[in-house]
Amino acid sequence: MKIAVIGTGYVGLVSGVCFSDFGHTVTCVDKDATKIDMLLRGEVPIYEPGLEALMVRNVEAGRLSFTTDLASAIDGAGAVFIAVGTPTRRGDGHADLTYVMAAAEEIARLARTYVVIVTKSTVPVGTNRQVEEVVRAANPSLDFDVASNPEFLREGAAIDDFMKPDRVVVGVQTDRAADVMAEIYRPLYLRDFPIVTTDLESAEMIKYAANAFLATKITFINEIAMLCERTGADIKQVSQGMGLDGRIGNKFLHAGPGYGGSCFPKDTRALARIGQEHAVPMQITETVIKVNEEIKRRMIDKIFALCGDRLAGKTVAVLGVTFKPNTDDMRDAPSLTIVPALIGAGAKVRVTDPQGRHEGEGLLPGVDWVEDAYEACENADLVVTLTEWNEFRALDLKRLARSMATPHMADLRNIYAAQDAEKAGFAAYDSIGRVAWQKEETAQ
Repeated sequence: MKIAVIGTGYVGLVSGVCFSDFGHTVTCVDKDATKIDMLLRGEVPIYEPGLEALMVRNVEAGRLSFTTDLASAIDGAGAVFIAVGTPTRRGDGHADLTYVMAAAEEIARLARTYVVIVTKSTVPVGTNRQVEEVVRAANPSLDFDVASNPEFLREGAAIDDFMKPDRVVVGVQTDRAADVMAEIYRPLYLRDFPIVTTDLESAEMIKYAANAFLATKITFINEIAMLCERTGADIKQVSQGMGLDGRIGNKFLHAGPGYGGSCFPKDTRALARIGQEHAVPMQITETVIKVNEEIKRRMIDKIFALCGDRLAGKTVAVLGVTFKPNTDDMRDAPSLTIVPALIGAGAKVRVTDPQGRHEGEGLLPGVDWVEDAYEACENADLVVTLTEWNEFRALDLKRLARSMATPHMADLRNIYAAQDAEKAGFAAYDSIGRVAWQKEETAQ
């Protein structure tokens, strides 16, 4: 089938590449000519493991192309996917649907034959009905259907998530649209991956409900971690004991400095706003948003305590600034709250991240970027592990401790054990949900 994908951001590009690998003929469209030029040169504008090789392979096979010309892309397409941004709207927390509606109107004006217009972007409940109204108003004679097909891709594991999904959610109104969507996802049907077919509103709600639940799970374990620190319990042991319960599961039970990224912050705020608009307050989700921000600020308190509550003139090494490993995405990353606070308190901050510098240079002014953890820690007063990249999981702790002016560590991802840090020569160590320690002779 011929498919057009509007938007070459994270969701659009990954989806377009993977659809082409299914055997479909896919054209990815974007108004950003610079981005399209990059893609035409075989360069991927985002970091996602395995994506570049998969893209090049399908371009060479003639199944995947890129253009700024929407008319040629949708000419003869059986489905057009809208995968544009839906950022949080300033002032009210709602998802901004400007780009979605603009794309829908353009499709309506240019389409000549039957087409299924598929919303891949994360949108509030009722959006696909609005898309239908926009299309009908722009081109009353067009033969079309609207479908909702929310994405569930984890950054850093997007290819596997697309090719081996937990489920695919498809919201449709007609059998004809359902047949088109079934043909698109036929390779997954044949391999018995679950395809959940629903109405439009249920498909839209599934996406928000899933992300809000996962954000809640993360925030819950972070709150339990705070209690563990006061009671002497160990959050790693608590998480393991909880996660072995089949009703709970062990995923998203890793305590840390709060959730970030492109989905959870935006989608929890949007769900809270949807609840307010329908007079059904999402009280749990609203609390999750509030607590997550408090957790980020609490990380700053930990860092201050390790530096004797005085950061002026201190050098702090920060390992990792992206919101999670295996991505260059810094949207709503904890580092965007924590690092500016350190600089504001007078600290000199050195940062290293395998993929974060490209975005980070503009988002974190005033930091010094270095190549690796050892360079970052040279003569530093404190090292902070903020993103659990594999590069930071097996560092030579003795080498780090020897190179530091005062060997103190804030392990905000619980990568290391306190006893290992102590044996390596660290004089103070704090983590998440475990008892902190500091040698008396090095106390500030």
